[in-house]
Amino acid sequence: VAEIPAYTAFASRKKSERVTARLIVRRVRDLAKPAVVGEQGELFPLWRYHPFFTDNPAPMLQAEREHRHHAVVEQVIADSKASALAHLPSGHFHANSAWLTLWAMAYNLLRATGALTSAFHARATTATLRAHLIHVPARIARSARRITLHLPHNWRWQHAWRHLFDTVHAPPEPG
Repeated sequence: VAEIPAYTAFASRKKSERVTARLIVRRVRDLAKPAVVGEQGELFPLWRYHPFFTDNPAPMLQAEREHRHHAVVEQVIADSKASALAHLPSGHFHANSAWLTLWAMAYNLLRATGALTSAFHARATTATLRAHLIHVPARIARSARRITLHLPHNWRWQHAWRHLFDTVHAPPEPG
């Protein structure tokens, strides 16, 4: 994490439109690129930079941490608007109340589902969770009063889904 304490944004504009505040940049290794390819390590490591411009008087590391927490909240809001909250406002108070309640329940259930499934799904968006775990490409068969769910043989998320199913339907621990 690095900081420029008095950075002037919009310096090419007239003085009344210029803004001076702190520029804080966080450098993070790009984990999408492997560090070692074959036998030889990388010559130049790849980094991603996350800059933000703030007038927050907090110390640099605290301001950066608050910014990351704010980004998580913004991601939840964006995720919400892409799902059930896209129906708001409807013009009817009770309909808005129902949509908000249903969204809160579905969001919390999907977060719990993702956390129980895998580390990847614990951080995934609700659209990804719906695509991977809810919209299951399976065939339901009934025989002798038992329901059997036939999953595709080469389905990419079969192990994650089975882990979730086994976790949720495991027998209770002996007390």
